[in-house]
Amino acid sequence: MFAEMLRISSEAPDPAAIRYAAELIRRGELVAIPTDTFYGIAADPFNLAAVDQIYRVKGRPETRALPILVNSVALAVSLCRDVPYSFHKLAGKFWPGPLTLLVEASTGIPLKITANTGHVALRWPKSPFVTALIDLVKGPITGTSGNISGQPACATAVDLLEQMGDRLPLIIDGGETPGNLASTIVKLEGDDWTVMREGVVSEELIRAALEEDPDE
Repeated sequence: MFAEMLRISSEAPDPAAIRYAAELIRRGELVAIPTDTFYGIAADPFNLAAVDQIYRVKGRPETRALPILVNSVALAVSLCRDVPYSFHKLAGKFWPGPLTLLVEASTGIPLKITANTGHVALRWPKSPFVTALIDLVKGPITGTSGNISGQPACATAVDLLEQMGDRLPLIIDGGETPGNLASTIVKLEGDDWTVMREGVVSEELIRAALEEDPDE
């Protein structure tokens, strides 16, 4: 059976569509959603059956962690342990936006989400739909890219339908996403930082933000 396609406006999404997607996620289903980079697969990260299903439908190795999407710094902090000052500096500068911060996970995060690393990748996308969806789900959602592992990430719902239409119950079609580059991933450990993947936000911008004097 092929996925249901539901078209929305990415800037002013239909509340009924958001409620429908949220209900599926609360029931343990997977929903493909548009973000400010590419399409992603949203599920409840605390539902291990849903997490298992993500790995299955993507063919993703379980040695690769699943990123989590949030809609506030406060929600992100609740998922971390020993949040470094650099986290607040980068979140304040680039969130909501295409920056993923990799930090030590709180004890409440299932180890499976972290691929047994104990570190969680967090991002607050610049997306009215994602923000509203997280509000209705009443918690964070997964944000792994909507594609079969090893295949190109999808910037349109049609591309996603072609790749994964027989593996998902619902695709939210928000039109074409910016989809040129993925989010930048920065790992934070105490005062140290490492760019694990350079995407939309350049390493130079990360460095400048971290070296910026807050009193200036």
